[in-house]
Amino acid sequence: MLLITRPAREAARWVDDLHAAGLEAVALPLIAIEPLEDPAPLHAAWRRLSDYHALMFVSAAAAEHFFRGIDLRLPTHLRFWATGPGTARGLREAGVPASAIDAPPADAAQFDSENLWALARAQVGPGVRILIVRGGNAAGQATGRDWLAREIAAAGGACDAVAAYRRLPPPFGEAERRLAIDGASGAATWLFSSSEAIGNLRQLMPGVGWGAARALVTHDRIADAARDAGFGRVQVSRPTLAALIASIESFA
Repeated sequence: MLLITRPAREAARWVDDLHAAGLEAVALPLIAIEPLEDPAPLHAAWRRLSDYHALMFVSAAAAEHFFRGIDLRLPTHLRFWATGPGTARGLREAGVPASAIDAPPADAAQFDSENLWALARAQVGPGVRILIVRGGNAAGQATGRDWLAREIAAAGGACDAVAAYRRLPPPFGEAERRLAIDGASGAATWLFSSSEAIGNLRQLMPGVGWGAARALVTHDRIADAARDAGFGRVQVSRPTLAALIASIESFA
C-alpha cells in the first residue's frame, strides 16, 4: 500500500490515478493548504502585474489560490513560469493561455526550479522583474528555496515573492496515526513529493523510529530529508505516473 502525502486535493488525484493503474493507495496528507489570513500583500501584487515580465508559480496550489476570487486582466506581455506539468495544468485551469506558459517538458529529468531556469533564463536581463508566487507559513509570509531568486539576480534581473496561500501541518487524528504507524513499520510505502511533508510527519509523530520505513521520493533533496529522518529504504523516482508505477514495482 502507498501512503500519498501531498495536500488533500492533489493526494486524491494521485490516489485515483494509482487505483486506475491497479495499485493500492490511500491519501495521508502531510501538508494542509489554507487561505491567507491577511491577503493585502497578494492584492497589492495583483495591482502591480504590469511591473513584471513573468510570474513564476511553484505549484498548482499557487496558481489556484493566486487567481481565486478575482477576474484579472492579464498584461499581454506577461509570461507564466511553471515548475512542471501539474503547475502548468493549474495555470490553464485558471484561464492562462497555454501559449503564455513556460514549463519543463514532460520528459524532463526533474520538475523543479533548475529545469525551469534552463528554459526561462534567456528571458531575464537588466530591468526584468519576476514575481515568485508560492505558499506561506502560518503567518502568511512567503517561504521556500531562494535558489531561483539568486539566479535571477545574478542574471541582472530583480525578483519579488508573494504568498498566495498558507502551508500548515494537517489535522492528525487516530485514523491518520494508524496509517502512519503502518508506514513506520514498513507495512506501507510512503510517497513524498516535499521535504516539508517529512518535517511535518516528524513533528506529528515524535519519538517514532523510521528505520523499517520505505520512502519513494520525487527528488534528490527529498531523499536527503528522508535519510536524515532515519528512513531505512529510500528510492528516487521521476514525478510522473508511469515512472512512479515502475519504481513502486521495483521497490516491492
